[in-house]
Amino acid sequence: MKRFLLVFTLIATTLNAQEENLNDLNLINDTASAEEYLKNNKTKGNKLITFNEEKHKTTLATDLFKLSVGGKTTTENNYEKTTYKVVEKTSITHYRLSYILLDSKNTDVSKINAFRDRIITTYNNGSPFDFLAKKYSVADNARRGGDTGWFTKNEASMFFNNIDITKTNYSENDIFTLDDDENGLYYIILNTYQPKEIKEVKVLKIVELKD
Repeated sequence: MKRFLLVFTLIATTLNAQEENLNDLNLINDTASAEEYLKNNKTKGNKLITFNEEKHKTTLATDLFKLSVGGKTTTENNYEKTTYKVVEKTSITHYRLSYILLDSKNTDVSKINAFRDRIITTYNNGSPFDFLAKKYSVADNARRGGDTGWFTKNEASMFFNNIDITKTNYSENDIFTLDDDENGLYYIILNTYQPKEIKEVKVLKIVELKD
């Protein structure tokens, strides 16, 4: 009898905990309440995730973009149950460029400018920009042909330090130069895409271990 009561108590406790967790989850309807939930539930795997419509093409991401704020979807395996709840949906302006970065650290600026002019002439004469970037750029993305991928205004500093490249006004496929004299960095930039509104969804991920 005592053993039965112990098992019953454990089951009841588990069910109550699950019900409380569900109630807490139902109260979450924005980023602030999601962050508060995470402070009080520091289980490994619990976190806020941002999905980008251009960068994330998985089945899960596709399903999440179909949900409205407050909507949930769940995945399970033999060990855990994972719930994803949409807490925010936005559309953010993104930018995308390709660039060649030249470093004047060991070279006179006048020589850098002359070299930059020759590269632009080579491009105008038909050489692909990605080929020139792979050959001459010292940037980390040179192997990708200088492509930045889609980035937001707040992410521009990853490529251009403190220069706000998003303020430039060029048409698609225009080529132009940019100087960062303070840091001795000189750019050749190809405006490969016009600014684009890209949907993003912020999701609260909750992981629960199975018994």
